[in-house]
Amino acid sequence: MGSVFRTADAFRAEKIILCGITGQPPHREITKTAIGAEKSVSWEYAAKTTDALRHLKALGYHIYAVEQTDRSQSLQDIIFSGGKVAFVFGNEIDGIEQEVLEICDSCIEIPQAGTKHSLNISVACGVVLWQYASSRLSQF
Repeated sequence: MGSVFRTADAFRAEKIILCGITGQPPHREITKTAIGAEKSVSWEYAAKTTDALRHLKALGYHIYAVEQTDRSQSLQDIIFSGGKVAFVFGNEIDGIEQEVLEICDSCIEIPQAGTKHSLNISVACGVVLWQYASSRLSQF
């Protein structure tokens, strides 16, 4: 999670919402990797991802799940919504739960040529945030 905080800081993410069993600051391993970004990026904790997403939808966010599904679009083909956006990254082993996917507006798949067809969450976060930020270069 420390790497996710650093990436969020690099791309000026508004907030990180940590859900479920995800570690939270202050935590020695997060602090070690985040090198202070856990203090510069706003964050909150929600026990249930579905509750957090319903709240974001009520606030007008377009929610993108980063997951391989039958409705996923390739990241390179996504035209991001012009409004507020949120990205959901799942558990590195189990991915994003079906009930969470059902709340999301769109699914993004990161194109990969290797045999594993998955990335660790900090890498996936970096790839997606870079693509999003580069689509909005005038704001970055």
